[in-house]
Amino acid sequence: MTKKTHQSMGLQSPDGQMHLPKRGGVAKTAKAFALIFLIVLAVGAGRVLLGRGAAQAALEEQSAQGQKIFVKTVTPTPSKSSNALTLPATLRGDNETAIYARVTGYVRAFAVDIGARVKKGQILAELDTPELDQQVAQARAQLEQAKANVALADVALKRWKTLFTQNSVAKQDLDVKQNAYDTSVALQTSAEAYLRQLQETTAFKHVQAPFDGVITQRNVDLGNLITAGSTGSALFSMARPDPLRVFIDAPQAYAGGIKVGDKVKVTQPELPSKVFAAEVTRIAGAINVATRSQTIELALPNADGELTPGAYVQVSLPLPPKGPLSIPANTLLFRSEGPSVVVVDAQGKAHLRPISIVNDLGASLEIAGGLTPEDKLIINPPDAITDGDKVSVQ
Repeated sequence: MTKKTHQSMGLQSPDGQMHLPKRGGVAKTAKAFALIFLIVLAVGAGRVLLGRGAAQAALEEQSAQGQKIFVKTVTPTPSKSSNALTLPATLRGDNETAIYARVTGYVRAFAVDIGARVKKGQILAELDTPELDQQVAQARAQLEQAKANVALADVALKRWKTLFTQNSVAKQDLDVKQNAYDTSVALQTSAEAYLRQLQETTAFKHVQAPFDGVITQRNVDLGNLITAGSTGSALFSMARPDPLRVFIDAPQAYAGGIKVGDKVKVTQPELPSKVFAAEVTRIAGAINVATRSQTIELALPNADGELTPGAYVQVSLPLPPKGPLSIPANTLLFRSEGPSVVVVDAQGKAHLRPISIVNDLGASLEIAGGLTPEDKLIINPPDAITDGDKVSVQ
């Protein structure tokens, strides 16, 4: 083996002599390299895992940011409108009714038309009732027949009583004649009652006004066939225009402050310079669940007839010391349950809250109850927002 070979297989000492490496030193060197490799591998794997975790966290944060609802809010403010609550209403007659025929027949004549003022009992129309007239004639004939039968039974009864006193007939035969007489009397009474019924029905050929009032509709013409009862068309409609009745639906927030006897003001758009005084006469005493309002009836004197039933009017109710709140119209959210707004609480959660609109002023709304000046309302709330959604106020 040459020197070069020895040099390649060993190590050369400083004195120039070659020495073979020890086997233990080689093992330690291999272990050191293996440990370094494992450390490098672990550091690389850790960096990869950390990178993946950071990417996942960033993705989740980005997704959360995408799902978060960013909103702007506004708070309700006290209304600056007048100190009166104006509600729409319709005038109604003190008494209104549709007039139907009580007998079947043809219109022979009518004496009044729309707008006519009539008195109670005044004839409005006259009907021709040929069938009813024939029934009356037949009932009279039946009554005459019944009277004849009674007279005949009476003669027979008297004769048999005489024979019975002479012991010429049996008591049973006398009882038979007595029964025949009693039966004929009963038939006569029935015939008389039936004739009276038809005669009273005949009086309905003359259609009369049930009370003092004004004719508001006429639905008949000469020759029309009229059917008895309320299943057909009404002949006339009439109303009593003095006093008038006014019905309003007061919001729940104000219904409790209205009492029977309170005075209110009524105006009609066509008469802007006139104010009519009405009085609260009846209060429903219950809140309508659908509208959250209470029906109130007013009595409005109308002696001069200036106002007419069916007219549209406006009723002004005095407001309580604490007036309504005003909110922007763009905070309103329409749902099947009714109008509502979305309120954001301190934890940033949205809550749907129903409201009752008192006045629609266009850009703003006056509401009755349900909110406080401290509530934060979402402006232009999304249609898909639900109760409990997390929002971020900008």
